[in-house]
Amino acid sequence: MGRHWRPGKRVAIVGAGPGGVSAALGLLQRGFDVQLFERQAEPKPLGGAVLLSVPVLAVLRSYGIDSATFGAFTRTEFRNAAGKLRVDVPFNAEVERAMGIPGWHYGVLRSTAFRHMLDRLPEGVVQPGQSFESYAETPSGIEIRFASGLRVKADILIGADGIRSGVSAQAFGAPDLFHVGLRVWLAWCGEVPGLPRDRGVLHHGRRVQASYFPMLHEGKPGFEWWVVEPSSADAVPPEDVEAHLRGLLKGFADPMPRFADHTDFSRQIFRWEIYNRPSLKHWTKGRVACLGDAVHPVSPYAAYGMGMAIEDGYVLARALEGRSLSDGPAVADAFARYEAERVAYVNHNVEFARMLGQRFHNAPAPVAWLRDMVFDHTSVLQRLVEKDYLAAAEAMSLQLRELHVDAQGRAPAALPIEPDQGASTD
Repeated sequence: MGRHWRPGKRVAIVGAGPGGVSAALGLLQRGFDVQLFERQAEPKPLGGAVLLSVPVLAVLRSYGIDSATFGAFTRTEFRNAAGKLRVDVPFNAEVERAMGIPGWHYGVLRSTAFRHMLDRLPEGVVQPGQSFESYAETPSGIEIRFASGLRVKADILIGADGIRSGVSAQAFGAPDLFHVGLRVWLAWCGEVPGLPRDRGVLHHGRRVQASYFPMLHEGKPGFEWWVVEPSSADAVPPEDVEAHLRGLLKGFADPMPRFADHTDFSRQIFRWEIYNRPSLKHWTKGRVACLGDAVHPVSPYAAYGMGMAIEDGYVLARALEGRSLSDGPAVADAFARYEAERVAYVNHNVEFARMLGQRFHNAPAPVAWLRDMVFDHTSVLQRLVEKDYLAAAEAMSLQLRELHVDAQGRAPAALPIEPDQGASTD
């Protein structure tokens, strides 16, 4: 594996998506030797725009990525299809002060955020065109086999290879994926005249959600917008996507119908059929750790998939800091710390998201009518969002003390991301 591949420091990561790249950046900062194996010819994210929260931006800042490139903070609101306010998602002043980042949600195109991450990787870390086949633990580490015939000896293996992860399947068994009954259309466009850039809105109709959020793309202002509708594993997508979406948007208050007029449907929209798996109690086994969709694929409600994968990678790297990866008990302890910090928190978010999806899109008509009456005329949904989504995320943010700004509001300096100049080994 070349000059930067020393026993006790060797980390092989399968999957060069946001979670895998985050883990690589965090581990390189901590002096480990890292190789990222990606089955595609080049790493690239799927989907359109994404919302990144303050703790994710703080992690990216620690990698030397300026969060100012990700847009301005935006207030998030839940409204019904007619535009009636149901929830005004509050900002947490303590989190804002601690992180030195205003607001909570920032909109950005996935490809833009991911490119900033890739640009921080040193040359030669990513090995493209390598499709994972299997792994085998050995007395001195772990050997990873790829379909190309490549064999790699490492100290630990990180599986970041997505919802149909080969690493996760070997470690934990078949994922038992199931369709959650939802389809998401993710879209983005340029400016829409007359819309404020400090507000994003999630509209819920009887069975369809239509929402938008300001974002930046290549430094230019624009909007991400999306539609969530009931679907199934065997549902046939509409032939005329634009006509289908325009028909759905008609049922929502202004400005939702206008977004279609500013969108190029040939290249600015992505269809996402939502699959989940039963929640896992462990994401590590032996010398293997998994993260992101490999162990917790998400629904579009409150479970911020790209952001959670980035957080996973950072927390895993932090747990391994200062340890010799040749030391089995030290690795086991680090993996236990990683699981203690992430598994229950993420599973809660994923299960809460799945529950909201069922309530908003698959409730029988009488139940949906009653739900809308309650959400329109009480603060039930406001309390639900604050208690079951925001509270845990805000507590997690305050625990990341090493990412907090100092008394003068200065962020911690980003550590170098360079391979350690160690001796070469086999």
